[in-house]
Parts: sequence; structure tokens; C-alpha cells
Amino acid sequence: MNKATHSTTRAEALRARKWWIVDATDLTVGRAATRIATLLKGKHKASYTPSLDTGDFVVVVNAEKVRFTGKKEQEKLYFSHTMHPGGAKLTPADKVRAKHPEDILIFAVKRMLPRSALGRAMMTKLKVYAGAEHPHAAQKPEALKISA
Repeated sequence: MNKATHSTTRAEALRARKWWIVDATDLTVGRAATRIATLLKGKHKASYTPSLDTGDFVVVVNAEKVRFTGKKEQEKLYFSHTMHPGGAKLTPADKVRAKHPEDILIFAVKRMLPRSALGRAMMTKLKVYAGAEHPHAAQKPEALKISA
């Protein structure tokens, strides 16, 4: 009886990738982001390997209709820096939603992934669209139901 642990190879990980579609209408930002991050990392699979990108592709539609709880819509601030002295910028969540509604979900998911080349590779598999239309119908994504 062989009791060795099997580590997934890169070829096996690429072959096992699936496409998921998530409708973000009336979903809480954090709950949706944790489920999406899990799919991008591949932690829902038995073949999960921490050092490999074993995750699936995720298409998110209706990202403009995602919601915050409490007073986060008015009080939450997104931080960015120009890398020049005194270049800190704080942007309220309602201004981010008005200008780029898909960025709210992108920022939430990005901060749940590793801060490395592996995390950046995982982010390339996330496709977020503000409206209901997306160009990935040819990949036949499966609908994923996330409870609100």
C-alpha cells in the first residue's frame, strides 16, 4: 500500500481548471470575496497545492450591485500612494463605486490572495464586470450560488 502524498503537477492543475460565473447582485462584499478567493486559489479541490496555481477561472457579473453592511458605503476609505513624499490618497467607497464599481470587489479579493507572483497569477483568472454582460460565454461557465 502506497502512503505517499501526491502533489499536483502544473499540467494536472491546468487540465483541471473550470469556469465559474457569480452574480453579485445583493451579495455582501466580504462574503462574496472570500468564496471567490477560495475558487481562485483552488482550495475547494482535493488536488490543492499551496505552491501551485490550482484554482479556477471566476467571472463576476453585476459587480455594481454588490453591497456593504453598516455605514461602510460612506465611511470606508480605500488607500493608495503615489510613492512620492506626502502622496497618500484616501478615496471613499461611494466615489470608487461611482467611478469604477468593479474595483470594490477586485480590491477585496486581491487582499485575500498571496502577495507574490503566485497571487498576481491568480488575479489574472478573475474577470469582473459591472453589468450583466460578459464575453466569456464560449467557456461555458457554471453558475455558482453564493448565499447572501
